[in-house]
Amino acid sequence: MLEPLVLAGIAIALSMDAFAVSMGISAYLKRISPRQSFRLSFHFGLFQAIMPILGWATGNQLGKWFSDYDHWLAFFILVGLGIKMIYQSVSERDVQQEKKQEVVEKYDGRDPTRGLSLIVLSIATSIDAYAVGLTFSIIGVSVWFPAFWIGLTTSFFTLLGMRIGSFMGYKFGKWIEVLGALILILIGCRILLQHVLS
Repeated sequence: MLEPLVLAGIAIALSMDAFAVSMGISAYLKRISPRQSFRLSFHFGLFQAIMPILGWATGNQLGKWFSDYDHWLAFFILVGLGIKMIYQSVSERDVQQEKKQEVVEKYDGRDPTRGLSLIVLSIATSIDAYAVGLTFSIIGVSVWFPAFWIGLTTSFFTLLGMRIGSFMGYKFGKWIEVLGALILILIGCRILLQHVLS
Protein backbone atom coordinates (compact mmCIF):
# COMPACT_ATOMS: atom_id res chain seq x y z
CA MET A 1 0.00 0.00 0.00
CA LEU A 2 1.22 3.49 -0.85
CA GLU A 3 2.10 5.90 1.94
CA PRO A 4 -0.50 8.68 2.33
CA LEU A 5 1.92 11.47 1.33
CA VAL A 6 3.05 9.56 -1.75
CA LEU A 7 -0.52 8.91 -2.82
CA ALA A 8 -1.43 12.57 -2.23
CA GLY A 9 1.50 13.68 -4.38
CA ILE A 10 0.51 11.35 -7.22
CA ALA A 11 -3.10 12.49 -7.03
CA ILE A 12 -2.13 16.18 -7.15
CA ALA A 13 0.27 15.62 -10.05
CA LEU A 14 -2.37 13.80 -12.08
CA SER A 15 -5.05 16.40 -11.39
CA MET A 16 -3.09 19.35 -12.80
CA ASP A 17 -4.30 18.92 -16.38
CA ALA A 18 -7.89 19.00 -15.16
CA PHE A 19 -7.02 22.01 -13.01
CA ALA A 20 -5.64 23.94 -15.99
CA VAL A 21 -8.51 23.04 -18.32
CA SER A 22 -11.13 23.91 -15.71
CA MET A 23 -9.58 27.36 -15.37
CA GLY A 24 -9.79 27.77 -19.13
CA ILE A 25 -13.44 26.80 -19.11
CA SER A 26 -14.09 29.16 -16.21
CA ALA A 27 -12.48 32.04 -18.09
CA TYR A 28 -14.46 31.20 -21.23
CA LEU A 29 -17.88 30.80 -19.59
CA LYS A 30 -17.41 33.76 -17.21
CA ARG A 31 -20.55 32.83 -15.27
CA ILE A 32 -20.60 29.27 -14.04
CA SER A 33 -23.74 27.56 -12.79
CA PRO A 34 -23.67 24.94 -10.02
CA ARG A 35 -24.81 22.39 -12.59
CA GLN A 36 -21.84 23.16 -14.85
CA SER A 37 -19.44 22.91 -11.91
CA PHE A 38 -20.91 19.57 -10.90
CA ARG A 39 -20.83 18.13 -14.41
CA LEU A 40 -17.21 19.07 -15.01
CA SER A 41 -15.85 18.05 -11.61
CA PHE A 42 -17.82 14.78 -11.62
CA HIS A 43 -16.71 13.70 -15.09
CA PHE A 44 -13.09 14.77 -14.68
CA GLY A 45 -12.92 12.92 -11.37
CA LEU A 46 -14.71 9.85 -12.72
CA PHE A 47 -12.43 9.45 -15.72
CA GLN A 48 -9.36 10.12 -13.59
CA ALA A 49 -10.47 7.26 -11.32
CA ILE A 50 -11.29 4.87 -14.17
CA MET A 51 -8.00 5.29 -16.06
CA PRO A 52 -5.73 3.88 -13.30
CA ILE A 53 -8.04 0.88 -13.01
CA LEU A 54 -7.76 0.24 -16.75
CA GLY A 55 -3.98 0.60 -16.59
CA TRP A 56 -3.83 -1.73 -13.58
CA ALA A 57 -5.97 -4.33 -15.39
CA THR A 58 -3.68 -4.14 -18.43
CA GLY A 59 -0.64 -4.59 -16.22
CA ASN A 60 -2.16 -7.65 -14.57
CA GLN A 61 -2.68 -9.26 -17.98
CA LEU A 62 0.84 -8.48 -19.17
CA GLY A 63 2.65 -8.79 -15.85
CA LYS A 64 3.90 -12.35 -16.42
CA TRP A 65 5.71 -11.24 -19.57
CA PHE A 66 7.62 -8.47 -17.77
CA SER A 67 8.15 -9.92 -14.30
CA ASP A 68 11.93 -9.89 -14.68
CA TYR A 69 11.95 -6.22 -15.63
CA ASP A 70 9.05 -4.87 -13.56
CA HIS A 71 11.22 -2.50 -11.50
CA TRP A 72 12.74 -0.97 -14.63
CA LEU A 73 9.31 -0.52 -16.23
CA ALA A 74 7.94 1.21 -13.13
CA PHE A 75 11.03 3.44 -13.00
CA PHE A 76 10.82 4.52 -16.65
CA ILE A 77 7.04 5.10 -16.57
CA LEU A 78 7.09 7.28 -13.45
CA VAL A 79 10.27 9.17 -14.28
CA GLY A 80 9.07 9.70 -17.86
CA LEU A 81 5.77 11.14 -16.66
CA GLY A 82 7.58 13.36 -14.17
CA ILE A 83 9.99 14.72 -16.78
CA LYS A 84 7.11 15.37 -19.18
CA MET A 85 5.22 17.32 -16.52
CA ILE A 86 8.26 19.39 -15.60
CA TYR A 87 9.00 20.18 -19.24
CA GLN A 88 5.44 21.34 -19.79
CA SER A 89 5.50 23.40 -16.61
CA VAL A 90 8.71 25.32 -17.27
CA SER A 91 8.58 25.59 -21.06
CA GLU A 92 8.48 29.09 -22.53
CA ARG A 93 4.87 28.75 -23.59
CA ASP A 94 3.18 27.97 -20.32
CA VAL A 95 1.15 24.78 -20.69
CA GLN A 96 -1.71 26.04 -18.56
CA GLN A 97 -2.09 29.22 -20.57
CA GLU A 98 -1.95 27.13 -23.74
CA LYS A 99 -4.67 24.80 -22.48
CA LYS A 100 -6.90 27.73 -21.52
CA GLN A 101 -6.50 29.25 -24.96
CA GLU A 102 -7.25 25.91 -26.65
CA VAL A 103 -10.46 25.58 -24.67
CA VAL A 104 -11.63 29.05 -25.68
CA GLU A 105 -10.81 28.49 -29.35
CA LYS A 106 -12.14 24.95 -29.66
CA TYR A 107 -15.43 25.45 -27.87
CA ASP A 108 -16.28 28.98 -28.98
CA GLY A 109 -20.05 29.29 -28.96
CA ARG A 110 -20.62 25.96 -27.16
CA ASP A 111 -20.75 24.81 -23.57
CA PRO A 112 -17.72 22.54 -22.99
CA THR A 113 -19.34 21.06 -19.87
CA ARG A 114 -21.94 19.22 -21.97
CA GLY A 115 -22.15 16.32 -24.42
CA LEU A 116 -19.25 14.99 -26.47
CA SER A 117 -17.06 17.97 -25.59
CA LEU A 118 -17.19 16.97 -21.94
CA ILE A 119 -16.28 13.35 -22.69
CA VAL A 120 -13.35 14.34 -24.93
CA LEU A 121 -11.96 16.71 -22.31
CA SER A 122 -12.42 14.10 -19.57
CA ILE A 123 -10.41 11.54 -21.54
CA ALA A 124 -7.73 14.05 -22.56
CA THR A 125 -7.08 15.14 -18.97
CA SER A 126 -6.85 11.58 -17.61
CA ILE A 127 -4.49 9.78 -20.02
CA ASP A 128 -1.48 10.00 -17.66
CA ALA A 129 -3.49 8.20 -14.99
CA TYR A 130 -3.55 5.09 -17.21
CA ALA A 131 0.25 4.87 -17.08
CA VAL A 132 0.22 5.32 -13.30
CA GLY A 133 -2.32 2.50 -12.99
CA LEU A 134 0.00 0.31 -15.05
CA THR A 135 2.76 1.14 -12.58
CA PHE A 136 0.53 0.18 -9.63
CA SER A 137 0.13 -3.26 -11.19
CA ILE A 138 3.85 -3.62 -11.83
CA ILE A 139 4.80 -2.85 -8.21
CA GLY A 140 1.93 -4.90 -6.77
CA VAL A 141 -0.17 -2.07 -5.31
CA SER A 142 -3.94 -2.48 -5.09
CA VAL A 143 -5.56 0.12 -7.33
CA TRP A 144 -8.98 0.59 -5.77
CA PHE A 145 -8.31 3.10 -3.00
CA PRO A 146 -5.68 5.05 -4.99
CA ALA A 147 -8.12 5.31 -7.93
CA PHE A 148 -10.84 6.62 -5.63
CA TRP A 149 -8.46 9.15 -4.05
CA ILE A 150 -7.10 10.30 -7.42
CA GLY A 151 -10.64 10.82 -8.70
CA LEU A 152 -11.65 12.72 -5.58
CA THR A 153 -8.56 14.94 -5.73
CA THR A 154 -9.19 15.70 -9.40
CA SER A 155 -12.80 16.65 -8.68
CA PHE A 156 -11.59 19.01 -5.96
CA PHE A 157 -8.97 20.66 -8.18
CA THR A 158 -11.48 20.98 -10.99
CA LEU A 159 -13.87 22.84 -8.71
CA LEU A 160 -10.97 24.92 -7.42
CA GLY A 161 -9.86 25.79 -10.93
CA MET A 162 -13.34 26.89 -11.88
CA ARG A 163 -13.69 29.04 -8.78
CA ILE A 164 -10.38 30.83 -8.36
CA GLY A 165 -10.10 31.98 -11.96
CA SER A 166 -7.23 32.18 -14.38
CA PHE A 167 -4.91 34.53 -12.46
CA MET A 168 -4.30 32.33 -9.43
CA GLY A 169 -3.93 29.23 -11.54
CA TYR A 170 -1.49 30.87 -13.92
CA LYS A 171 0.63 32.13 -11.03
CA PHE A 172 0.80 29.00 -8.86
CA GLY A 173 -0.49 26.05 -10.88
CA LYS A 174 2.76 25.21 -12.61
CA TRP A 175 4.69 25.00 -9.33
CA ILE A 176 2.16 22.52 -7.97
CA GLU A 177 2.64 20.48 -11.14
CA VAL A 178 6.43 20.59 -10.75
CA LEU A 179 6.13 19.38 -7.16
CA GLY A 180 3.88 16.51 -8.21
CA ALA A 181 6.24 15.62 -11.05
CA LEU A 182 9.23 15.51 -8.70
CA ILE A 183 7.30 13.18 -6.41
CA LEU A 184 6.63 10.81 -9.33
CA ILE A 185 10.34 10.83 -10.22
CA LEU A 186 11.35 10.14 -6.60
CA ILE A 187 8.89 7.24 -6.36
CA GLY A 188 10.29 5.75 -9.56
CA CYS A 189 13.86 6.06 -8.25
CA ARG A 190 12.89 4.52 -4.92
CA ILE A 191 11.29 1.50 -6.63
CA LEU A 192 14.46 0.90 -8.64
CA LEU A 193 16.75 1.35 -5.63
CA GLN A 194 14.68 -0.99 -3.47
CA HIS A 195 15.04 -3.72 -6.09
CA VAL A 196 18.76 -3.13 -6.67
CA LEU A 197 19.60 -3.03 -2.95
CA SER A 198 17.39 -5.96 -1.95
